[in-house]
This record gives sequence, structure tokens and C-alpha cells, in this order.
Amino acid sequence: MEDSLTDSTYLILLALLKPQHGYAIMKEVNALTKGQVNIGPASMYTILKKLQKNEFITLKESSERKKTYLITDKGLHILKIDIERRKLLYQAGNCLLAEKGEMNEHV
Repeated sequence: MEDSLTDSTYLILLALLKPQHGYAIMKEVNALTKGQVNIGPASMYTILKKLQKNEFITLKESSERKKTYLITDKGLHILKIDIERRKLLYQAGNCLLAEKGEMNEHV
């Protein structure tokens, strides 16, 4: 996978910090983002396949109707790296906006 996670991939990995099946993952992502992000089934299952292929998640159990997924140690490592990357982006944006605000006050 790419160096950084897409927002959808990031949110799915967060949701899979506890074992969940597809519908529960979609609900968890929606709850985590306070309704701001909805991931449809087609997108989610495409991402889940990529995550499995890269060994970031594993199939914990599977029945005829439900597959339950869980993040792996490798996936947790990638998630932690991406969280740090996102913190850096947030801090850079926050800092630049604060500087911009100071400049506007002097003009």
C-alpha cells in the first residue's frame, strides 16, 4: 500500500481495533466521525480486501453470512505511523493558521 493511508482506510483500521463485521465497521466509522463520513459497502469491501492482502487485518472468524475482521500487529504499526503523520499535518496547519491570524491583526 502507499506510504500514507487514505481517510477511509485509516477509519476502517481504527474501527478494527476491536473485532467487527462489515456492517458494524460502517456504523463504527459513521459514529467515529459523528456522521461526517459514510463508507459504502463496495468501497469498504474493496479496502478490506487490500488490507487483508497487505496483512494489516485478518479474518478472525467467518460464518455463512458474516466475516469478522481484526487489525494485525502489522496493521497496528501502520496505523500508529499514520496517526503521527496526521498529528504533524494538524500541527503544521494549526501553526500556519495562527501565524496568519497574527498577521491579519497587524494589518
